[in-house]
Amino acid sequence: MHIGVPKETKVHEYRVGMTPESVRELVEDGHTVTVETGAGAGINASDADYRDAGAAIAGGPGDVFAVADMIVKVKEPSPEERAMLREGQILFTYLHLAPDPEQAKDLVASGAVCIAYETVTDSDGGLPLLKPMSQVAGRMSIRVGAHCLEKEAGGRGILLGGVPGVMPGKVVVIGGGVVGFNAAQMAAGLGADTVVLDRNPDVLEQLSNHFEARIRTRFSSRSNLADSVRTADLVIGAVLVAGAKTPKLVTRAMLSEMKPGAVLVDVAVDQGGCFETSRPTSHADPTFVVDGIVHYCVANMPGAVPRTSTYALNNVTLPHISAIAQHGWQEACRRNPHLANGLNVLAGNVTHPAVADALGYDLTALEDVLA
Repeated sequence: MHIGVPKETKVHEYRVGMTPESVRELVEDGHTVTVETGAGAGINASDADYRDAGAAIAGGPGDVFAVADMIVKVKEPSPEERAMLREGQILFTYLHLAPDPEQAKDLVASGAVCIAYETVTDSDGGLPLLKPMSQVAGRMSIRVGAHCLEKEAGGRGILLGGVPGVMPGKVVVIGGGVVGFNAAQMAAGLGADTVVLDRNPDVLEQLSNHFEARIRTRFSSRSNLADSVRTADLVIGAVLVAGAKTPKLVTRAMLSEMKPGAVLVDVAVDQGGCFETSRPTSHADPTFVVDGIVHYCVANMPGAVPRTSTYALNNVTLPHISAIAQHGWQEACRRNPHLANGLNVLAGNVTHPAVADALGYDLTALEDVLA
C-alpha cells in the first residue's frame, strides 16, 4: 500500500502523522511512504531523516494526496485537504465529527474511508488511540492553567501550590477519566487543593485509592458541581462521551458566582466543550475572558509538545496503520472489531452511531459494510 503523510496545517500544530521510525517499519514491510517536505520539522525530523527511513519526499500536499492509498494525519483535515480526498481513499486521523457538521458533510461527499483515532476501542472498553493525547492534555492542563492564574495573564494572581503560611489554590477537575487522572496527578504534585468530580462510583473509588489523601473526590451531581466550581481557582473540563458532543456542564450563569480571575481550561473543546461559554482557540491566541473568568480552550493542546505527543501517538497508531496497509481497511476491520469501531464515514455513509445521532444522518451498520 502507498501511505501518504502530509504536513499538518492547523495553527501552531507541530505534530506529524508518522515518525521516521514508523516510516521505516512500513517500508521494510514492503509498503511505499510519501511524506510532504517539512512535515516532520516540528518534531526535529528532517526530510533527510525520512529519506533515510525509505520515504519519498513530496513538494506539497497535493502531491501526497494524489499518490497515496491511505492518508495518515494527526488533526482533522482542513477544507482544502478534504477537497483532495477521493473515493475509496483511506483517511486515518483524529476527526471529532460530532461538533463539526461541515467536516462531516465534506467527508461524506468525498466517498473516502474515514477512520477516526478517537473512536477506535480496546477489549477493556477504552479508547487506546485517544489515551496518549489525553495523558498529554491532562498534564498540560494544570501547567497552562497555572500560567493563566498569573496576574499578567488575567488571572487571580495565585500560585497553585501556595507557600508556607499561604493557602494553595483550589483545582476542580470535572471528569475522572484519563485526562482527569493526569490533571489530578499534576495538581496534587504541585500541592494544590485538588477535587475530582465524576458520576461513576467505581472511578471515584479508584481515584481515592490511588491518590489517598492527596486529593478529594466528589460525586458529580448538579449541586456538588455548582458548589465546587463556585469556590475554585482553576477548573479543568475533562469530560468525554466517545464520538459524541460533550455536555455543557458549566453554564454561563455559574460564572457570575465564581471568583474573579478564576480560570477554566476546557480540554474537551475539540468535542464541543463542556463549558457553555467555550469556543475553540489556538496556541497563537489561547485565552479569552467572559464575565471576568479566563477561558483557555485550545483544541490541539498536545501540539505544543509535538515530539512527546507524536511519539506517544505513533506507539498506538502504528499497529493499526500496519494492519490496514497489510490487509486493506475492510479485512483489517473484519479481523479487529475494535479498529472497525473507528470507522466514522464510509463511501458516503455515516457508520458511527454517536456521529449519526449528533448530526442527524442515517446510520449505516458496520455489519453491512463489512459483510
